[in-house]
Amino acid sequence: MTGRKQQLLKRHRRNKRIAMLVALLLMVLLGVFVAWWCVPLLLALAWVAHEAWFADHLFYSPDDDYHYDFPAGTPCLLARIADGQLRIDGELGSAETLVLELEVTATWLGRFLDPRVRLGDDRQDLERRVDGLRYFNLSGQGDALRAGTLRLRERFCRLGREGRLFAMTNPDYAERRIMVVAPHADDAELAAFGLYSRCSQASIVTLTQGEIEAESYRRLGLSTQLAATLKGRLRAWDSLAVPLWGGVPQSRCVQLGYYCLQLPAMADAPDQAFPSRESGEADIRSVRLHNPLTLPGDADGAPSWRNLVADLAALLEHFRPEVLVTPHPQLDPHSDHVASTRALLEAVQLSDWQPQMLLLYANHLHDNDRWPMGPANHGIALPPAIVALPADALWSPVLSAETQLDKAMALAMQHDLQSPLAGKKRLRRQIQRLLAGRRWPVTGEDEFFRKAVRRHELFWVRPLGE
Repeated sequence: MTGRKQQLLKRHRRNKRIAMLVALLLMVLLGVFVAWWCVPLLLALAWVAHEAWFADHLFYSPDDDYHYDFPAGTPCLLARIADGQLRIDGELGSAETLVLELEVTATWLGRFLDPRVRLGDDRQDLERRVDGLRYFNLSGQGDALRAGTLRLRERFCRLGREGRLFAMTNPDYAERRIMVVAPHADDAELAAFGLYSRCSQASIVTLTQGEIEAESYRRLGLSTQLAATLKGRLRAWDSLAVPLWGGVPQSRCVQLGYYCLQLPAMADAPDQAFPSRESGEADIRSVRLHNPLTLPGDADGAPSWRNLVADLAALLEHFRPEVLVTPHPQLDPHSDHVASTRALLEAVQLSDWQPQMLLLYANHLHDNDRWPMGPANHGIALPPAIVALPADALWSPVLSAETQLDKAMALAMQHDLQSPLAGKKRLRRQIQRLLAGRRWPVTGEDEFFRKAVRRHELFWVRPLGE
């Protein structure tokens, strides 16, 4: 996590502890005037209410507006809702990525149940208590919108009657040579499985072994160091093997073997080697045995920033991608994700091969751990943007039901997404299922099976050099 998200989480927990202490004192005072058994009963009910309705990590007010700017010249059409259908003033032309800006206000039930909007055959969910400007993703609904038959049905919220529709036209980037940059094994699948599985010239580069937080492997009788080493080997294998499920051969997959959560420190001291925090290993060559080519970092195996940038520059010249798919440096707060895109941009400056375009993705957010909200297999509304982002265009290709299932199976193959839920999280889900109407997919227990397996994938489009 970045410092900003750590501070937000710390403040969130502090405020929660204060609220719980105040509630406990009130209940103790209440116990003076009522039967003693009421106090533990009220405590139990308060805990259930917390798990059902107040356990989300939402680090902004639901009545904040989202703020999105798009590139100058992006077509913007007046949109209005009449008789439950969305009508637009003007022509969409060939635009395929469609974003609807509307005011949304939760009803009183929307304080306890997730507000949601049916957009034709899609559904997109919002924050409880929402009361502000939001952005819905209508990509894939263009034909119904052009015909004037796109029906909007809100539940637990009310929609403004007028809004704006932003219509963006993109080439199909799956027809270009793409390179997906994954800070960890599974990032490529989470963000771009639908994209790379349609691309005949995709390459996937994973930067780290992802070896930390290996406590579950200690049950095998391993020390902390050996557990981390095993986890790193398994996730390195995942990064090379799982893409084959999406049609990308091992000859186009590379594992660089740097160490998890060390990339920011490497960037600050480019010539210094940074070994693993948990396994103690300091030679990145241990997981590079199956790479299809020799890279600059293979000379000494040092986990340094200078080697990382040189490796990426060499890969750019080898695969010659036209489009780079990489984490959004302003939106995705994971420190390794931010550093990965920084390293890639430095490599572009160093390389003789110059790609044309960045497709940026966000697998994590600063402000909302549930985004994309709502059940799996539905659409992806735009994420919270309380602080204005750069004015990028968007591209949101639609995934077929078959591709969504294949994506879920690709995630199921990832060792890091196979851990069973902790008992507290399992109980919380049961409470939320019963009292808040939330649902999780049967394909896997990890939260990413709900968040990542969607009707859409979403990318911010940024020409290189801007």
